[in-house]
Amino acid sequence: MAATQTSRRPATLEAIEHETEGIGFGMSCEEAVGQLLRALAAAKPGGRILELGTGTGAGTAWLLAGMDGQARLDTLDNDPECLGVARRHHTPDPRVTIFEADGGEWLSARATDDGPGYDLVFADTRPGKFTHLDEALSLVDRGGFYVVDDLARQPSGASAPEDHCLAVEALIENLESRTGWERLPLLGWSCGVLVMVRK
Repeated sequence: MAATQTSRRPATLEAIEHETEGIGFGMSCEEAVGQLLRALAAAKPGGRILELGTGTGAGTAWLLAGMDGQARLDTLDNDPECLGVARRHHTPDPRVTIFEADGGEWLSARATDDGPGYDLVFADTRPGKFTHLDEALSLVDRGGFYVVDDLARQPSGASAPEDHCLAVEALIENLESRTGWERLPLLGWSCGVLVMVRK
């Protein structure tokens, strides 16, 4: 059983995790969330996927593992050291485009252009989650997923646990107030996840 689960991990993940440990980055995508992302990506053959918060590329690896050959992934982060790890492992894959950008600025610009939307938006950083939420949600096509994680754990660099809890409460209240979406709250699972589907 354990061998089967290990063999289903993305091929690049072990090397990414090794390099991630080496630079001291502590907010990589958890394995359970990664498996969810892989399944959701697989549900969108030929889909367009957006990852906000590349980090070192662990979540990227899980998304790519679920994508078919026609699917495309845009992923972005503003940390050049983390992106260096992600680029080393993912640049050879033609399905992924990696952006070094401020997430809020990128979302603001992207939400106002006439480009196509996304079938899956994974918000794994502040922009698109605690800021620029409207912009991120506007990019989700009908039938598409919006996925947010880290709702039950303290992110590195946060000022205080209470601040994170208050931000999470406000986010959940905001998302629950929106019409035109179905919700799958997994707040007590893994690091705390909420999946929304645009009707």
